Amino acid sequence: MDLDPDPDTSPAPHPPQIYRLRTPNSPTSPKICRDLVALLLQVTGHPHHADTAKLLVSEIVTNVNLHTDSLAVRLEVVLRHDRLRVSVYDDALDADPHQKPGDAYDENGRGLLLLTGLARDWGVQRGTNPHGTPAKQIWFELGGTGTGAPGR
Repeated sequence: MDLDPDPDTSPAPHPPQIYRLRTPNSPTSPKICRDLVALLLQVTGHPHHADTAKLLVSEIVTNVNLHTDSLAVRLEVVLRHDRLRVSVYDDALDADPHQKPGDAYDENGRGLLLLTGLARDWGVQRGTNPHGTPAKQIWFELGGTGTGAPGR
């Protein structure tokens, strides 16, 4: 008896769910983005990632607000059955995120430290946003299997 499923009759993997938001780059942007991510995770059955995702989204979007002249923040959330990928896009192509000197107890400058410690993987890329305009993307992943070395 063969217990392996027939490849032609196996259920197709679930396609990812992709959600996008464009918000003006303002002091309210971090709250709007983190609350949206928390709601998405709650209603799609991923509440176990909500606290970590909210913290990381808040850090990244706050950095865009404080350290760039970008007019907008674009948030993209890609949900798969076992993992989550969040990308934050801005149009400050020349602004690189960098770790500030200090320790983990400082009130400011902990964003990259948090990404390194809490995300399964993360990175920075330059290219275009989902609408085809030049952008810098900072992304992170939560969940999944295996261990990936954090991107820099």
